Amino acid sequence: MLDFLFTGWGAFWMTLFMLVPFAAIFTWVVYRKSVVDSAASGTARKSLSRLEGVWLTVVFVVFVAVNLASMKYMPTIATAHAAASGQSAQQVDLTATSWSYQISNREIEAGKPVRFSGKSADTMHGFAVYHPDGRMLFTMMLMPGLKNPTSIVHTFNEPGIYKVRCLEYCGVAHHRMADELVVVKRST
Repeated sequence: MLDFLFTGWGAFWMTLFMLVPFAAIFTWVVYRKSVVDSAASGTARKSLSRLEGVWLTVVFVVFVAVNLASMKYMPTIATAHAAASGQSAQQVDLTATSWSYQISNREIEAGKPVRFSGKSADTMHGFAVYHPDGRMLFTMMLMPGLKNPTSIVHTFNEPGIYKVRCLEYCGVAHHRMADELVVVKRST
């Protein structure tokens, strides 16, 4: 329902909604204490004025509400939901090497969870998957020398060609480190 608040321009405007009031009040407080009344405050240190209490409460409530509403967008929460759905996940193993990916299965069924398990053979690499419309769906950091692979579960809802890019600078040909995943309609 509120997806637009946490993706694309909605996330930008939500950030401004959170930061602009804070910046305005911060500027007002600093101005008042530095220009208007630079003397020591007459307020007892242990007491909060009513306005300060209301302000702190509003900030806390908005902060908690925004974080709770955005939880479903966290990869770990999406992974837990996919695992709890009871569907068996498609397995995709991948290894990143300098400027290419070795991917075990590039064809994936839409609507079925996919467990991506990845390792790096040489240096730090990223594994970012982009929707056909250009928005990033998720990213994984692949670090060399780890005993267990980095893993994430994602469910693709729409068929299409999904781009894969490395988001960790990995050398002179980093800009060419790309691949594709093909998501097909779910077979019945």
